[in-house]
Amino acid sequence: MMPPFLSIVFSFRNEESVFPELIRRVRAVMDDARGSGLIGGHEMIFVNDASTDRSVAILQEQFLVADDIRIINMSRTFGVAPCVMAGLAAAQGDAVVYMDCDLQDPPEVIPEMLRAWQNGEGVEVVHTHRRSRRGEPAFKMFITAIGYYILNRYCSVAIPREAGDFKLLSRRVVDQLLKFPEHNPFMRGLVAWVGFKQVFIQYDREARAAGDSKFFVLSHKVISNFLNSAIVNFSAVPLQVASYLGFAAIVVDLVLILHLILKGVRLDTLSSSTMILISVLLFGGVQLLCLGMIGLYLNSVHEQSKMRPPYIIESTFGFKDPRHAQ
Repeated sequence: MMPPFLSIVFSFRNEESVFPELIRRVRAVMDDARGSGLIGGHEMIFVNDASTDRSVAILQEQFLVADDIRIINMSRTFGVAPCVMAGLAAAQGDAVVYMDCDLQDPPEVIPEMLRAWQNGEGVEVVHTHRRSRRGEPAFKMFITAIGYYILNRYCSVAIPREAGDFKLLSRRVVDQLLKFPEHNPFMRGLVAWVGFKQVFIQYDREARAAGDSKFFVLSHKVISNFLNSAIVNFSAVPLQVASYLGFAAIVVDLVLILHLILKGVRLDTLSSSTMILISVLLFGGVQLLCLGMIGLYLNSVHEQSKMRPPYIIESTFGFKDPRHAQ
């Protein structure tokens, strides 16, 4: 059998400071993998999420060194997940690795991922499991641990803990993922949802090589992605919580009514007024919370019903057949 062709997909925005070192290391790893027979060839697909720095110019310069670079330019900023899906759609590999550009996930792990895929019978997905995370503040690790707990406690599929967006997918899995018409995909959940045989390898995550992180743990972007992509797409628990809160509010209301009746008998009007105010505030808060939860799901349905494309490609570069990038 011919060695497999490998596609590596990167989603990026303003990463000019990282690209020279990233490309040098990836090419060195790919040369070794080709020499050992792990792969027959490779391509690097960089999906540009409307960068404003020299990222694209640097990639085009690197293309002159070797024609293993492909560039997909988005028409505007769409976010990481849509960019990853665009890269998967353009990938021609028998297997696809998708990863971040910041070198926290070292490309030197890719050969081990390839061996796990090729040597494991029926393996379709190779997750990388982080043993350690250098350069990550304790507060971020704490918030991340809470997020993983919520996901695995309440989502409909098990989301592997400490297995981020650094994975190898077989062509079979890629083809299945491309069938999903979801407007706001949660990649980690979708990869787990498709099933098939999935294995793990261990590695140590490095500190960011250069530049600043685009994802602060309590930023609106991160929280919105967690709620709208992860929780809403993979769990009905918020709706169930709304029902539980409504039932609890009814019980509390009955207790307060009984209390007010007893107070009324003793003509303690001041205390009754206080209890009425408390009950109004309580049930008003419960109603707003429940409406907010329901609103998340309605918004998700609303966005999906528009049938807009998840992304729009402005231009491509480096593809032998540009149709592959569309």
